[in-house]
Amino acid sequence: MFNMGLDFTEQLALWVVFAISLAGLVYTFILRAQVLREDKGTDKMQEVWNAIKDGADAYLVKQQKSIWPILVILTVALFASVSVVPPSQEAIEQFSKYNWTEDRINLVIGFARAIAFVMGAVSSMLVGQIGMRIAVQANVRVASASKRSFGEALDIAYRAGSVTGMLTNGLGLLGGTVIFMLMGIAAPDALLGFGFGGTLIALFMRVGGGIFTKAADVGADLVGKVEAGIPEDDPRNPAVIADLVGDNVGDCAGMAADIFESSEVTIVSSLILGIALYHVTGNQLEWIIFPLIVRGIGVLSSMFGANFVKSGKDSKSGNAMKAIFTGLIASAIFSSVLFFTAGYYYLQDIVGGWWRIPVVVFVGVALAIVIDRMTDYFTGSDGAPVQEIKKSADTGPATLILSGISSGFESSVWSVIVIAITIVASILVFGDQGPAYVLYGVSLTGIGMLTLTGNIVAMDSFGPISDNANGIGEMAWSGKTDKATKDAQQIMADLDAVGNTTKAITKGVAIGSAVIAAVSLFGSYMVDVSKVQESLNVPVAEWISNVGIRADDPTVFVGMLIGGALPWLFSSFAIQAVTRAASLIVLEVRRQFKLGVLSGKVKPDYKQAVNISTAAAQKELVTLALLGVVTPIVVGLLLGVNALGGFLAGIIVSGQLLAVFLNNAGGAWDNAKKLIEDEVKDPKKNTGKGSERHKASVVGDTVGDPFKDTAGPALNPMIKVVNLVSVIIAPIIVKYTIDGLTTGVVIVVIALMGVLAWAIMRSKAPAPSMVAEIVVPKSKSKKK
Repeated sequence: MFNMGLDFTEQLALWVVFAISLAGLVYTFILRAQVLREDKGTDKMQEVWNAIKDGADAYLVKQQKSIWPILVILTVALFASVSVVPPSQEAIEQFSKYNWTEDRINLVIGFARAIAFVMGAVSSMLVGQIGMRIAVQANVRVASASKRSFGEALDIAYRAGSVTGMLTNGLGLLGGTVIFMLMGIAAPDALLGFGFGGTLIALFMRVGGGIFTKAADVGADLVGKVEAGIPEDDPRNPAVIADLVGDNVGDCAGMAADIFESSEVTIVSSLILGIALYHVTGNQLEWIIFPLIVRGIGVLSSMFGANFVKSGKDSKSGNAMKAIFTGLIASAIFSSVLFFTAGYYYLQDIVGGWWRIPVVVFVGVALAIVIDRMTDYFTGSDGAPVQEIKKSADTGPATLILSGISSGFESSVWSVIVIAITIVASILVFGDQGPAYVLYGVSLTGIGMLTLTGNIVAMDSFGPISDNANGIGEMAWSGKTDKATKDAQQIMADLDAVGNTTKAITKGVAIGSAVIAAVSLFGSYMVDVSKVQESLNVPVAEWISNVGIRADDPTVFVGMLIGGALPWLFSSFAIQAVTRAASLIVLEVRRQFKLGVLSGKVKPDYKQAVNISTAAAQKELVTLALLGVVTPIVVGLLLGVNALGGFLAGIIVSGQLLAVFLNNAGGAWDNAKKLIEDEVKDPKKNTGKGSERHKASVVGDTVGDPFKDTAGPALNPMIKVVNLVSVIIAPIIVKYTIDGLTTGVVIVVIALMGVLAWAIMRSKAPAPSMVAEIVVPKSKSKKK
């Protein structure tokens, strides 16, 4: 905290925030201990659970081996990225007392950015890995608790989700606070690396986990439910363990890393914009310190709200969604009271009035709740859209799919309107002070939205935990018909249905936060480009902050077109990967069925499906990430900073619309299927499991699976990777725009275009067959 001019209150506030981050981590391990002391159930349940645990652990180990090489390369690149242009004014001011040369300052900043990148990557990886492992530990305990009561099963599932939520909160706040305390007003230079590391790992986890889980899910459902007519999670289905493993590596690990990096990206953008206002307003540090205070309040509010998620301990039924939403509202109220109070006491001297910043933070909290309710309407079992999709099953899979598509399209429109209103709110609050203030307000909206991070991640993890618990019960209790077993299965089915909705809701919130973060980074991009233009003596009239990014500039329009197209190419490759891998799973399951798995002649080989899904996920892991990393560099170097700004605008708008459509259409199809499965089976009325209506709903659900769990969620970190890369390379592009394209730059562009071509060809290449033979035991013939 050196050379910043902090008064005693500000220093105390930073140390309190630091202590809160540690308290959040301590609370994480208290919750973990509470979950682990619960009963794991019968030997049969633990046998299924061990298969899931082994598959998930093996996948993550293999994923890490694929990730580390690219992390090493990017660490070196980030270290070198600051040496091309002079250090920022903030860096010079921060290290002024040392009388260092510009080269020495750049060396320190480069080292800090590289270390922060590794910190962000490792933190994101820890959040995903530990979150997934606690989810795996919890699922068998939730299944066991369902034998006792609804309330106990709900409590364990939500507490386990809160472990991941609090870890996400605590680690993110700890990393950001430590970097700021060490680097002062030069912190954004390092925090860009921290945010980029977290975002890149989230992209890896989202892409890999999404492909794994949906390849297994689609293959298991198509052959098991549609062709063979067996129930979901039937132990005879060779793909069932891969399906359950996928829930953990996709939803738990992927979402935790996704929300972690969103919270870091909003901090990065708010500090970049806050430092710009710090200079404009005569060195008022409140613009920089208050976002960190709000993050600290968010950790406390998540701890507070978790205690409100309760149901009757001895009850056999209950309303899980109501209990979870009560916790969310409790956190929202608690955080709002605290940051208005903090704002009143700390922001009295700020330019424009103390009330403005707390108001935009509150708008962010309200945005999270509105998206929660809106997503619940479009994907929840009680909402009109899902009921309409269920009704459309009467006339077959085609009408059911069309109904889901139309519902998804409509939900995207309303989501855009809500986010637009949020940005307008910042305009109304800060509009009289100028665009920089408005963009700062938007970044604070994102921080406000993510004050509920603990609740959001807990809600998401609740989904796969309850899904896995349902699967473990289905496999371990197959054939049992006693009342206690039926009651337990109903409890788990109810929790699973709510889990489907909470997953869709949290994905909606993640998409909303991604867009707000991307808009904030867009503002940071404008600020950073102007700073570099100033340092390179570009005339003031030509600064991008003064000229703006004009849509009538042909290069800007080209950039917008390319940016708008990238999410569609990315989604195409992700869904193609699921299609290819699911086809292999289908062939493998059919092959094993022909060998006599259904009749019990041979045991199912679960490892084959796990291997197929793992291989498919690893094949796409790096190539899809390269689309997000390399494309903005090529666009910027070829077309310039204005075109890159247009590229960012295009990807934000197109990516948001597409991500919401994919998420909500898929979630609605899934819950429509579950509604039909809950019907009383009656062949005459064509209702219930095994009916033609049910088969139509399964087809819709399998179409929606890669929508909602692969392509849609992966767009969130992809959009932010593109924005962060753009902010990082902006100074380099400005310099080469002034100097002109040199031979070295042309060679770099050609090489990067070659990398893009390789990534595209690799993504389109067919997956190798993973099918192996199962040895069928020979029957012993009697000797005559």
